[in-house]
Amino acid sequence: MHAHLEEAITRLEASFVDQRLSEEERRGLTEVLREVRPLEENLRHVRKLAFAIARQHLGEDAAVQDILRWLEGVMRALDSARPAPASASHAVFFSPGQDCLNAILQRLRQAARQIDICVFTISDDRISEEIHAAYRRGVRIRLITDNEKEDDVGSDIAALRQSGIPVRVDRSTAHMHHKFALLDQSYLLNGSYNWTRSAAHSNEENLVVSKDAALVAAFSAQFEQLWSALGN
Repeated sequence: MHAHLEEAITRLEASFVDQRLSEEERRGLTEVLREVRPLEENLRHVRKLAFAIARQHLGEDAAVQDILRWLEGVMRALDSARPAPASASHAVFFSPGQDCLNAILQRLRQAARQIDICVFTISDDRISEEIHAAYRRGVRIRLITDNEKEDDVGSDIAALRQSGIPVRVDRSTAHMHHKFALLDQSYLLNGSYNWTRSAAHSNEENLVVSKDAALVAAFSAQFEQLWSALGN
């Protein structure tokens, strides 16, 4: 038996002597339980033992309420021994369908300070309208795109530039084929999803929305590098 599990069982049994799990005893039990491995298997073992101890004494003269309070304290110790669940830092969306589009629109609407966009093209008016709306409410916006799609029929790049949004265009023989955006230096949108209607209605595409700090920092550095290079 694992040494930490043995200690946890010893503490558990000792705490029942007065049928009261003090706050100090509960904290001590929690600290020991956090060290047992495998965690869940041994937490189940301790839980089963605690109920067995309680059942064994319920038929005696012991006060039922005292035993139940002791058992409740043990359950709290078991719960506290488990690591807190990590908050989700990524969300994944697929098209065809509206999921990718809606994720982009939601993040654009919620941006409060800054939006940096680096995409091959923008021709979905629903996205362009949200970019315009963010700009009108004072959000700082920068846009990088590719020259091949800049003047396509239906392209919204010219209208975005005319509204005052700074736009820089890659005019090399290769493509600026990124499809990512950064919002408030907190969220990254990235994937195969082009910001076009066909991406939502027809294409098999994907979009990842992430608030992973390392990913946000890496893509932010790439954006700054491109922005600087295309400004020359």
